[in-house]
Amino acid sequence: MRVISGTSLGLCALLLLLQSPHGLGLVPQSRGHLCRTRPTDLVFVVDSSRSVRPVEFEKIKVFLSQVIESLDVGPNATRVGVVNYASSVKQEFPLRAHGSKAALLQAVHRIQPLSTGTMTGLALQFAITRAFSDAEGGRNRSPDISKVVIVVTDGRPQDSVREVSARARASGIELFAIGVGRVDKATLRQMASEPQEEHVDYVESYSVIEKLSKKFQEAFCVCNGGSGSAATDLVFLIDGSKSVRPENFELVKKFINQIVDTLDVSDRLAQVGLVQYSSSVRQEFPLGRFHTKKDIKAAVRNMSYMEKGTMTGAALKYLIDNSFTVSSGARPGAQKVGIVFTDGRSQDYINDAARKAKDLGFKMFAVGVGNAVEDELREIASEPVAEHYFYSADFKTINQIGKKLQKKICVEEDPCACEAIVTFQAKVEGLLQALTRKLEAVSKRLAVLENRIV
Repeated sequence: MRVISGTSLGLCALLLLLQSPHGLGLVPQSRGHLCRTRPTDLVFVVDSSRSVRPVEFEKIKVFLSQVIESLDVGPNATRVGVVNYASSVKQEFPLRAHGSKAALLQAVHRIQPLSTGTMTGLALQFAITRAFSDAEGGRNRSPDISKVVIVVTDGRPQDSVREVSARARASGIELFAIGVGRVDKATLRQMASEPQEEHVDYVESYSVIEKLSKKFQEAFCVCNGGSGSAATDLVFLIDGSKSVRPENFELVKKFINQIVDTLDVSDRLAQVGLVQYSSSVRQEFPLGRFHTKKDIKAAVRNMSYMEKGTMTGAALKYLIDNSFTVSSGARPGAQKVGIVFTDGRSQDYINDAARKAKDLGFKMFAVGVGNAVEDELREIASEPVAEHYFYSADFKTINQIGKKLQKKICVEEDPCACEAIVTFQAKVEGLLQALTRKLEAVSKRLAVLENRIV
């Protein structure tokens, strides 16, 4: 929890939520650049119980207005809704209501306090069941659209918040809790997403809350022309069926680590998760568990072979329902990439799960070896299919597929830089091979000369 008194400012985590998909970290805003923000469905949940005096409620409205000023508001950009609560809940305006910044600011100005009790749990329940619904302007779940709730409260709730907050987080909503004055700090921790030090803030009085808006303005803003690499959440779905065989399973692990070697692994750039499947599905490790290539590669090497059936459809469903959720380490706004590796025909139905993964915006690669069914690979692969599926008859050649994938999932912002890296690697390998051939030829000539001398 961050305590704000005077000039100390919090809520830095929003910098990660609303950054451009191609920008990482806070880019200083320079004159002449337009500020833009990631598309976000943002709902403020505001306590206006009787403990919040009218003059203090006006300061909350100033805070909301200053944050809205920093956003790129529009139907295809950021949408904003406000839920006002006390003993009851009142939706001041839904996400669909206002498509311009001016209209939002006018609507905020008109909000009046309810001045009764403090039913925070009821307000959160309204937010997750109504405020983010299609009817109220909420958009379908997508890696490119963040769902964010910012709760502002100053007291102890008269109902429970623990369970409803857990449901909100499990549904992919990022929860930030701002507490003021004599707020119950345990309640803030029950509501907020992890890591809590980035999602919980406390201010001593409403006179200080306006200072938070400055940090929000910086955090939401990512200037055009920013540099850096794109955040990528990459999950491998690996076939561990008995047809693979132990010696080939070792080659598959080397294939995974070959890809990992090309990534810029860190909390803000590439994260890697690993799922193995056969007759059942087993998560080897989730996104964000390991923060270095060394640790990821060690975990891959330690993976044991399941050696049963081939339930590819169940594995794809697991990817959708679990691997790419916030609770499993996925980051809102990060590019979601799935690499499915299989050596045979699936024993269950894959079409629905494969289609849903692509509809959600996941970039899906399908790698097949041996008896893999190419129609299934094409069904899994993203468009254009020819660039997202690979087949090899022999496990021993999968390293060549790995080299192709290196270029396609490279996370440098500049695609030319990725191409240059891969091209450079290929040239170096070619030179080394040529050098090796020359050394072998020289060795043979020396051997011939030695024989002649003898």
